[in-house]
Formats: sequence, structure tokens, C-alpha cells
Amino acid sequence: MAGHFGEFLQGRIGPAGPVALISVPCPAVAVAGWHCPGAGLSIHGSGQRLVTPDRARRFVARLGLGLSGRVRLSAAMPAGGGAGASTATLVALARLAGAGDPPEVIARACIAAEGASDPLMFPAPERLLWASREGRVLRHLPALPRIDVIGGFLGPGRRTDAGDQDFPDIRDLVDAWVTAAHAGRVEALADIAADSARRTLALRGPAGDPTDALAHELGAAGLVIGHTGSARGLLFVPGRIPEAAAGALRAAGMTGIVRFRVGARV
Repeated sequence: MAGHFGEFLQGRIGPAGPVALISVPCPAVAVAGWHCPGAGLSIHGSGQRLVTPDRARRFVARLGLGLSGRVRLSAAMPAGGGAGASTATLVALARLAGAGDPPEVIARACIAAEGASDPLMFPAPERLLWASREGRVLRHLPALPRIDVIGGFLGPGRRTDAGDQDFPDIRDLVDAWVTAAHAGRVEALADIAADSARRTLALRGPAGDPTDALAHELGAAGLVIGHTGSARGLLFVPGRIPEAAAGALRAAGMTGIVRFRVGARV
């Protein structure tokens, strides 16, 4: 089950509006699951730290299903990284249990389990303005042009607090995002994502984050962050990631370097 790599945008839709986000889908970070039927339920692998057997049972029960036997989960992203490890784990469990429900149903089960969810159960999460504490789509968005991304994880993980509402207002950025996506303007989209990241870093920290400086140094069009996690990424027009980029990110303290593409247009 693919995760994501931070968010293009995240914040309040109006000063008193819901917390919403646009995910950066990332096949390079994922949760893989295997199931061997049997009595009881045991969880093995790196996914152990993300879900206990009791929690797994309660989650699949919300979908009207059961799950027993030996389950092995392997998460290719750190917990608290802002890469969707928790949601990806739950969706992987739903699939192992045989869930055929619409994405909206799985999303509601994730919200009931955790109080917040990424839209990873949908086929194109980057095309949704997602109310992450409510588990509902606020707006369907245009397809994105191709965007190259390189990034890593900076510092300790920061788990999402479902009750946290302390985010900047991004209503203006959402409108600008829709306009730029309709036009297929990579540079404009990257700049809007960078604005969202800067607003969140200014409000929530951490101070001294090097991602913006790295974007300027490497000629990136913009940047993305895990607004409640440690993921940090640079956005490029396709084919323009410099050879020195991975080394520069490592030198700045990033780990788990990934490189991938998002967007459907050529």
C-alpha cells in the first residue's frame, strides 16, 4: 500500500474551517502486507510498531470483517515521518481482510480508529482536497502535470495529533492551486506548495529548517514538507534534478533519500 511524501498543501480552509490537505503520493514509501490464515492473530515485521493485534481486530471489525492468523507488515517509511505510515498500514490490513468497500467506507473506519486519516485509499489522492480529521472530500482537483521530487526525512518523527488545529489558513492557496493545475504550470504549483510549507514552518517550526535554502541552492521550483512529520522534498520541472541533489540532502542531515515523480500529464 503506497504512502505519500508530505503534502503539497495543508492548513485550515478559512480561519475557523476544517484542517485539509493535498497529499503528495509516493510509491517509493509503502507498507507491504502478507497473511497466513490460522487461529488467533499475530502481527510481525516493522508494522508491529504501527498496529497491535487488538487494534487490527477492532479496525477490520468496523468494516464488518475478521482477520486471524499470522500477519506480516513491512513499512518502508518511518513512523511520524509524514509519509502516511499509519493510514497505509490500516488500508493494507483492510485489503488483507478482503475489504471490497468503497474508499469512503475505509476512510471512515480509519477516522474511527485514529481520529485522522490520509486519503491513501483513493486511487488519485493528489486530486482531492481532503478534510483529514473528518475523512471527507472537500473538493475534487484537476490532474497534475509531471513533477519530479527528491527528498528525505529530517530529524525525529512527529506523530499526528488528531486534535491539533493549529495550522495556517490556506484557502487562498487552494484557489491558486486549482488555477495553476488547470493550466499545467509546474513552476506555479511548486511555488504554491512552497508557500504552504513556509507558512507551516513559520507557525509550527522547527526553526532553522534547511529545506528552503536547499531548494534555492539546487535550483528547485519549490518544496514540500510533512506538515506534521519529518518528510522534506524538493520539487523540480521534469529532468532538472541535479546530480548533486542527493548528496546535498544527506549533507543537510536528511535520511532515507527517495526520488520519484507525481502527476499524470506528459
